[in-house]
Amino acid sequence: MTRALRVALAAAFLMAGAPTAPAGALTPPVVDPARLPTAGSPAPPGPTTQLAPCATPVGGVAHGVDLTALAPYSRGAGQRIAVIDTGVSRDPRLAHLDAGGDYVSTGDGTQDCDGHGTAVAGIIADIAPAATLLAIRQSTVKFGASGDPAGSGYGDVDTMARAVRTAADAGATVINISAVACAAGPLHDAALGAALAYAVDVRNAVVVTAAGNAGGCPPQDPAGGELSWAQATVAVSPAWYDDYVLTVGSLDDAGRPSAFTQPGPWVDVAAPGENMVPGAPAGVPVSGTSYAAPVVSGVVALLRAHSPGLTARQVMERIRASAHGATGRRSALVGFGALDPVAALIGSGPASSAPAAPAALPRPNRTRQVAVAGAALCVAVTALALGVLTLTARSRRHQ
Repeated sequence: MTRALRVALAAAFLMAGAPTAPAGALTPPVVDPARLPTAGSPAPPGPTTQLAPCATPVGGVAHGVDLTALAPYSRGAGQRIAVIDTGVSRDPRLAHLDAGGDYVSTGDGTQDCDGHGTAVAGIIADIAPAATLLAIRQSTVKFGASGDPAGSGYGDVDTMARAVRTAADAGATVINISAVACAAGPLHDAALGAALAYAVDVRNAVVVTAAGNAGGCPPQDPAGGELSWAQATVAVSPAWYDDYVLTVGSLDDAGRPSAFTQPGPWVDVAAPGENMVPGAPAGVPVSGTSYAAPVVSGVVALLRAHSPGLTARQVMERIRASAHGATGRRSALVGFGALDPVAALIGSGPASSAPAAPAALPRPNRTRQVAVAGAALCVAVTALALGVLTLTARSRRHQ
């Protein structure tokens, strides 16, 4: 059963507790391994129709990242980074690009009608130029289900779950997800939770996801920059699967939290996310947590190539523990601090004069493996566009 839900979806420069739990407070989602999608060839669940002309893809750049400081340590050789997004178009800058499959239409993943996935891939390629990119098209605002009068775009948490399994089975060592589902109240996305757990604990992949943009999700105000699970009322997926993903907030050019970065108790680190696509349509640079996540994905690929003995969970912990300004306390906007790529690579505290991070940060509680009943939700995929897009997204109800 499906129903249309209205979602505000922000793609550019969008401006972005109480001591007792408010109504609708969240609890960490649980994982049921039995909900893992079965393995299969990527394909849309049903017929789709193109709704609008394709945009011209533009590769993003790793603005705000000192690439020369990273090159002596690693270039990401031997790493396979899945980009689960709107597809990734072939481009001379993306020298190592493999087709991973298409959940939107009949392509192979290397068609990007929206331009968003190609922008994300360009940022990763800047940081880890020797790594291989695996393009998986999972979402779009340019296509919709055939016969859908609302023209609501395509892609939901079910196709996201299948894409995560596909990426993991294809040998991805890093999986970048720059799309979110968000809603006031809990989300019931059991298949996606199971796929994330499979990717991390069975296939040893590191999953990096965007925190979301405040303009594209319901408002959530962190008091004093902090937000506990009991105080949170807006769920963001995959980010809220805190034990299985690295969730990334956005920083502006001055290193401050971006005004649009969506807060949450699951945010792990923050990275540059503004002015990352300088050649975007209309010539205006675009920003978003969508573009902060691939910065972390690129650094994770460097780290996995530099220290191949680290497991996915050890890599995640290294990224958190080496964050600039890490104190062991977690901010709802920047998590444990700003990403410090060199510190992560050398396995020490921040490379600057800031105090070193503690030897071990508190681990999130492991989710219990019990079933989650489903409910309808919508997927808000940040599109490469300017201003605010209001879209109708499709979602499924599971019984």
